[in-house]
Amino acid sequence: MPQYLLSVVHPADFDPAQVGEEDMQRMFAQVGAFNEELRTSGSWVFAGGLMPPSDSTVVDATGTEPVLTDGPFAETKEYLGGFWVIEAADLDAALAIATKGSAACEGKVEVRPFQSE
Repeated sequence: MPQYLLSVVHPADFDPAQVGEEDMQRMFAQVGAFNEELRTSGSWVFAGGLMPPSDSTVVDATGTEPVLTDGPFAETKEYLGGFWVIEAADLDAALAIATKGSAACEGKVEVRPFQSE
């Protein structure tokens, strides 16, 4: 079955610390229920939330010595906040799943198929 990456997209100015505790707990519960639905349906492969871009490190080993740089690779309007890897029969099924994921996390979700082997 094809696999898809569902990327949770946050606006660049999104700061989880500024989300109220009640709102954060509601979203956690919604995402937890969505995750359980994925597991039960057999669509679940893997998922994870990510720390903010400020916690990232870029590694460039294209030269003679690796160069490590603190912070995000690029300045963008949006950033990847988390993701699911799912299995779905086709793109339409993946989009239906992503619709539920978007509602659960109350944000945009980008759907991308993995390259076939």
